[in-house]
Amino acid sequence: MSETRTVEATGADIEQAIESGLVQLDVSRENVIVEVLEEPSRGLLGIGAKQARVRLTTAVAPRSAQPTYAASTPRPVAPPPPTSEPRPVERPSYSSPRSQPQPERRDRSEQQDDSYQRVTQLIEDETELPNDVQLGLATLREILGHMQIDAGVTVERSLEETDAEAETAPWILHVHGEDLGLLIGHRGETLSSLQYLTRLIASRDLQQRADFIIDVENYKGRREMLLRKLAHRMAKDAVRRRRTVELEPMPPHERRIIHLALKNRDDVYTESVGEGNRRKVTIVPK
Repeated sequence: MSETRTVEATGADIEQAIESGLVQLDVSRENVIVEVLEEPSRGLLGIGAKQARVRLTTAVAPRSAQPTYAASTPRPVAPPPPTSEPRPVERPSYSSPRSQPQPERRDRSEQQDDSYQRVTQLIEDETELPNDVQLGLATLREILGHMQIDAGVTVERSLEETDAEAETAPWILHVHGEDLGLLIGHRGETLSSLQYLTRLIASRDLQQRADFIIDVENYKGRREMLLRKLAHRMAKDAVRRRRTVELEPMPPHERRIIHLALKNRDDVYTESVGEGNRRKVTIVPK
């Protein structure tokens, strides 16, 4: 595991400040969490103008020191050969604190979150899949074919409580292969569009909601782990400095991950503020 690294950066606006910080850390956008320290201000007639100031925190190695997707679980280029029964696959994250001892003492709420373990089951007999998942799988493969992308798709079933709004639907369509950054896009925007389009086609054909999510090379899984981990670090920072910590704008499912990660802490609470695509999470000390 790499040590957490933090840097403060400035720019004419929030985006420029973030890009400056990413260059200093030599990491990609999805591997950091951003705290907005100061909004930019143009001042009066140019007098008293202030630049945007942000703090970026990351726990991954620089891009020059790690291969692409080094943090993710290695996935096969092609679907594995079928066996008699689906084999369970455990995703690194968190298990119940009672299931295994903790190596060090931490506050109760953080133990509950960091010990959570996501468990899924690889489905090797696609004929056993529900209609919406079968249709989604066929649609996704057809879209990838039209895009001339050489990638495999496997299906896993979540064995935990699911919440589609938090990107934890019961069925996960995993796209795996080489050089799939094109499918993820800037901050996962292309992946979100791919999921929306695939769901839309499947839902239209079935005349009902298609309940699955799409992930590429475990991008969403890695992003969720990072958000959960760094949410607690930001909470500790808010308590230590006795001030509200304001994160960068996030899509709804990422904001929800932050809220859920910190909901059991007794020293902070979270709120979403702002409108539209500027909506963001604040972490407030009690």
